[in-house]
This record gives sequence, C-alpha cells and structure tokens, in this order.
Amino acid sequence: MNHTKSTSKISLPNKEERHRLFGSVTPGVKKKPTEKKDMPDLQNLKKDFLFKLDVCGITEVKHPINIESNLAPKQQTSIGKFYFSSSIEQTSKGTNMSRFMEQLSQFHEVGFTADFKTLKAFTKELAERLEKKDATIEITCPWFYEREAPHSGLSGLNNADISIKTTYDEVNDYTLSASLKVPITTLCPCSKEISEYSAHNQRGYVTMNVDFYDDFDFTTIDWKESLLEAAESNASASLHPVLKRPDEKVVTERAYENPRFVEDMVRLVAADLYEMPFVKKFTVTCQNEESIHMHDAIASLTYDKADE
Repeated sequence: MNHTKSTSKISLPNKEERHRLFGSVTPGVKKKPTEKKDMPDLQNLKKDFLFKLDVCGITEVKHPINIESNLAPKQQTSIGKFYFSSSIEQTSKGTNMSRFMEQLSQFHEVGFTADFKTLKAFTKELAERLEKKDATIEITCPWFYEREAPHSGLSGLNNADISIKTTYDEVNDYTLSASLKVPITTLCPCSKEISEYSAHNQRGYVTMNVDFYDDFDFTTIDWKESLLEAAESNASASLHPVLKRPDEKVVTERAYENPRFVEDMVRLVAADLYEMPFVKKFTVTCQNEESIHMHDAIASLTYDKADE
C-alpha cells in the first residue's frame, strides 16, 4: 500500500489580523498624563470620609523568606504568606498600596528573615513610608524541624504551621504575637477504659496563639521550640517522619500509656504556656480527626495573665 503525505496547509492570517479577529482594536487617542507628577492622587485626598478605618492594606502576598531555628535545620527557607495593613484616619481617603510591596522588596534585597527583630524594624519603617501612625505585618508559613525515631534514631523532617505578627504604634509601641499549629497523636481514655483489647487513637492538631510581653527577649529564646515542646510533651505521642517496626512499638505503647481527651490536651498545654515567663496571653485549641466517629472533637481555652 502506498502512503502519500498530504501537502495541504492551513492558510492563516497574520498575527495582527488574528488579534483583530478575536476582538483587539486599534489604541485610541490617549489624553491623560503619563508622568506620575502630573497624575491626580485620589488616595491622598483630604476630606471628611465619614469613618476611620481600623484596617486597610493588602493580603495573600506570597514571598520567599528565611527562618532561623534552634532545631535543625537551623537555617531554612520557606514561602511566607503576608498580610500588611495600617489604620486610615477619617480625613484620609485611602492608602498607597504599592508602598507595602516596595517595603517588602527593599527588605528582601538584604534577605528577609521572619523573626521579631526584622518585623519590628519593618513595621516602624512601613508606618513612616505610609505616613501613618501604625502598621501591621503578619506572616504565615510552614516551619520544618528534625525528628529522630525513638528506637532506631533514623531522622527526617516534620513540619508545623507558624504565624508571626507584629504591630507598631507610635503611641503604644509594639505588639508581638505568634501561633503554632502542631500535629500530634491522641489515644482515647474512654476507649482504653472500656475495651478488652485496644483503644482508638487518631491524629490531632494543637494550635497555640500567644501574645508576648513587651520585654520578650527573642534573641535568646526560640518561641517555636518552646511551643512545640508544650504541644508534643503533653500529647499521647508525637509524630515521626521515619519509623521502623521497633520504633512503632515504642510510639504505640507510649500513646497507650498516655491517653488524652481533647479537654486534657488544652489544659495540659495551657499549664506549660502559663509557666512560660515571656507569654502574656494565650489561646489553646485541640482538634482531633476522630478515627471511629464521623465528627471531629474540639476543645479550647483562653487565659490572660493580665486578669490575675
């Protein structure tokens, strides 16, 4: 059988004609200014705009960051999700959105480290750049830490979600807060009590939101490590990236020896946070992905040392 290659071709119009076919039009006459100095600045209008705004800014900004940790890896990079804002006076129409990103780019050039020292400098300079009395930055990102198996010693990387927030106010100075969400194992005390052979266990998540005292020495204390210890040391067992059979035996037996309800978890973690001298206020939440129920279990408590 003879096969002959077809020589027929599609006849296409040129690219400009194709664009016109799909709706492109010839640019019209442009009469408005092209230089910034000649353009009206609506955001900087000064009138009575009815209300003061508590928050005005940008969010869902993704940008590379550096993280320093007392736990290995001590130097790591991550992707941070940023939130920036300031308040707006009643007499101001709006803010200059581009200045938030200009500030971030400026700090990125020298290496943006997600710690309180950097965020304090960032918010103060941002307030000055915006010509406002305050500024807030919040960064959310994953944080990795090395974890060894309890018997074999084989190690790998676990991760937890962290958030670090700083507000600068020219009157009230700085407000520092952070959160850490840690995955843990919990074993049901009720199941252990009533069952002949076993007890159901599941993955839970402990979330700690903390406010720090103004004199918190963030250069000598790694708050991430402290909060991680509070969550994992009170759980039935911690999670591990690498487990061999002897390791699994250790972990499952440890969980059986330390049964925990979500109610138990938040109270035990709260006790550890209460004893941390640099923590002023905290909220602890534990949520279990129940293994034998269709629902999750959840418990939470908030404590403010200022109320004492």
